[in-house]
Amino acid sequence: MATEMATAGAEHHAPTASEYIVHHLGHLSSKHQTSIVDFSIINIDTVFWSVAMGILGCLVMYLAARKATSGVPGRFQAAVEMIVEMVDNQAKSIVHGDRSFIAPLALTVFVWVALMNALDFLPVDMFSAFFHAVGWDSVISHHRVVPTADLNGTMGIALGVLALMLYYSVKIKGAGGFIHELFAAPFGIYLAPFNLLLNIIEFAAKTVSLAMRLFGNMYAGELLFLLIALLGSTATAFGFFGHVLAGTIWAIFHILIVVLQAFIFMMLTLVYIGQAHEAH
Repeated sequence: MATEMATAGAEHHAPTASEYIVHHLGHLSSKHQTSIVDFSIINIDTVFWSVAMGILGCLVMYLAARKATSGVPGRFQAAVEMIVEMVDNQAKSIVHGDRSFIAPLALTVFVWVALMNALDFLPVDMFSAFFHAVGWDSVISHHRVVPTADLNGTMGIALGVLALMLYYSVKIKGAGGFIHELFAAPFGIYLAPFNLLLNIIEFAAKTVSLAMRLFGNMYAGELLFLLIALLGSTATAFGFFGHVLAGTIWAIFHILIVVLQAFIFMMLTLVYIGQAHEAH
């Protein structure tokens, strides 16, 4: 990780450790946030990198499909085929029904989340240094690259999964069957108010936990990279070697986290949609 301390809009003196971390945890937003919840604010960096990684993921899958051959596959084709087969096997084992849309959906979720997570490997000060070099630091004061380290980003994906859960619940069971299940499951129609409250809480808990799990892991990883970068800025032999050693170890371990969190998010998406196919 780079240890360049120059940040957009910073004062002439070097920032303190807390100022450095707070600066890098700020978003390029449409306006300054003054309350805990403000739905009028858009984190432009989160939207930009989410869309960019979505386009990149689609491009990678398109190139793999275009270059696919029936003969001995190359490394790129073999890697993509392994991912596709893995996701398809998981979809078959979890979702019992038509998977013509669900399996590609799971593949899209896995590739998209993995690419967004992988942005955490970029040097923490790379964009700050770039904006400072081209003179944009007066316009772009903050910039966070990892969309999944923003709760707004992960909650947006989780709400999409919630919409699919509700869609398949109605599609498979019918509107009447779904409404009846909301009031009758799991304790019978005589406890309808309690059943409805319990089912609403279940849907909300699934959505929030899906978003918070991914956000918490990626936010913690991003914060640890910042702390390692600060270690290298101490201008001592211990700080330099500690920065190199800790940065290398954490970067290698973070490869597992990046892939694992994408896999978990994809699996939970399949599980929740699979549950929508089943009646209580």
